[in-house]
Amino acid sequence: MLDTVRDITTPELIEIQLHPAGFLPRAFAFMIDTILRWLILALIAIPSLFIGKFGDGIFLISLFLVEWFYPVMFEVLNRGRTPGKRAMGLKVLHDNGTPIGWSASIIRNFLRFADFFPLFYLFGLISMLINKEFRRLGDIVAGTLVVYSVPTSSLFTVPEAPPINPDFPLSRETQKMVVSFAERTPGLTKPRQEELAALLPVLSQSMQSDQPQGAARLLGIANFLIGRKP
Repeated sequence: MLDTVRDITTPELIEIQLHPAGFLPRAFAFMIDTILRWLILALIAIPSLFIGKFGDGIFLISLFLVEWFYPVMFEVLNRGRTPGKRAMGLKVLHDNGTPIGWSASIIRNFLRFADFFPLFYLFGLISMLINKEFRRLGDIVAGTLVVYSVPTSSLFTVPEAPPINPDFPLSRETQKMVVSFAERTPGLTKPRQEELAALLPVLSQSMQSDQPQGAARLLGIANFLIGRKP
C-alpha cells in the first residue's frame, strides 16, 4: 500500500495521525463515482428523450450539475465521502484534519479540469506521484487531503463520571473539543490532564467551591454532552 503518515495537532490540541491515500485506491474510488454519475445521467436521459428540446435542456443542465456538484454535495454533506470514497475506505479533509467545507470542496473539484490535461488526468497523476502525500493540483490549491478513514470512536469511550451541565451554551466545536479531551484522559498522566484543562479555564473552573475543578470538571461536562444521566 502506497501511503505515508501525517501527524496533526488539531485546534483542540488533540494529536491525530492521518494516512494519505495513494493513487490506486483513489483511482478505484473515482471509477466507482464515475459509473454512478453515468447511471444517474442515464436515468435522466431516458425520459428526456420523450419531451423533445425541453428534454434536451433538462439533460444538459443535469449533466452540468451531476458532473460538477455530485462530488461536492457528497463530500460536504457526507463527512468527506462520496460513494466511491466510502466503498474504498477513504475520505477528504482539510489538511489540518478538520472536515472539508463548501469552498474547499468546490475548488478541489472544479480544478479537476486542470488535472485532466493533457490526456485523461495525466497531469493529476504526475502531481500525485511527485507529492509525498499524493495530492493532486486541486488538493494543493484547496488545502485538502484524501486519507484512509478511521472508524469513528464510540461516544462511550469517554470515561464515566458524574455529568456536569456547563454554565453556558457551548458551540459545536467546543463540545467536540471537550469530548475529545475526555476520550484521551485514560492515556494521559494526571499532571498532563490538568495542564490541558488549564487551557480552557472558563470551562474547567467553577465559581462554586463544591464543584469538581480542572480535568475532573471537563470530564463531567463531556459525560453530560454525550447524554449520560446522573
